[in-house]
Amino acid sequence: MIARAAPAWRKIPMSFEAGAPELDGGLLELVLARLGLPAAPLADLEGLRAIYRAWCASVPFDNVRKMIALRAQNDLPLPGGGAVSFYENWLAGGTGGTCWPTSNALYELLRSLGFEARRAAGSMRDLGIVNHATVKVTIDGRDWLVDSSLLSNVPLPLDQRVFIHDGPVFAAEVEFEGEAHVVWTHTPPNPAYLPCRMSEDRVTHAYYLARYEDSRERSPFNQRLYARRNHPGEPEELCQALRSDIGLSEGVIDEWVRSGSLAASFDAPSGPEPPPVTRKPPSQR
Repeated sequence: MIARAAPAWRKIPMSFEAGAPELDGGLLELVLARLGLPAAPLADLEGLRAIYRAWCASVPFDNVRKMIALRAQNDLPLPGGGAVSFYENWLAGGTGGTCWPTSNALYELLRSLGFEARRAAGSMRDLGIVNHATVKVTIDGRDWLVDSSLLSNVPLPLDQRVFIHDGPVFAAEVEFEGEAHVVWTHTPPNPAYLPCRMSEDRVTHAYYLARYEDSRERSPFNQRLYARRNHPGEPEELCQALRSDIGLSEGVIDEWVRSGSLAASFDAPSGPEPPPVTRKPPSQR
């Protein structure tokens, strides 16, 4: 395992922060309506299942606005870091985001609905590098993972037992190893299960924003288009897929094309290849 510390010049706050949720009543009502929920669900397990299922079917994991921002030649923060701006852009243009902005937006939504949620982070591919954001929710003393990137459709239980979710759309497995949970997921285009170690618990919004900005330098989502939403259908070409499958507006798609992001999506990948995954999930050992 490769262990890497944060740069010495960057002090990232990690302690848990509490306070009023960002979403006010009017914005929360619009978000719930767009999610297809006629009323706010109760802050229990059934309510968590309902809100997360609606999220996975409605909010895409995509890098469209990030690709635009990286090519804009300005010093503005990466888009969607705050929940209000994230939801305003989702409501207006259909865009989601990568793990840092989507996790914060889901966290703020759950807090606004009365759930005991917290921001968390981990290491995708279990490399010892914090490179993934996620959300944990405690209900009746038990923790559940609702990940805005993995889009597992169902909350994943976090305890010391092995959990195997063999869903028709998304397969996921969870195990407790070395005082942390490792979540194994199998999503296209990956040919095999990939591990993600949930290593950081109760981190702050400032921590999310700092990690998000760090991803300018190195991230698989800086060059090629990535967009996913859980619904049937095979896209035939990128712009049509963004329009019909992901739900982005014509204006956002046009801006993405003009920025050079469409052309970049067909270039050869830049940067080093990620290391191969040699471990296997619990069900395959």
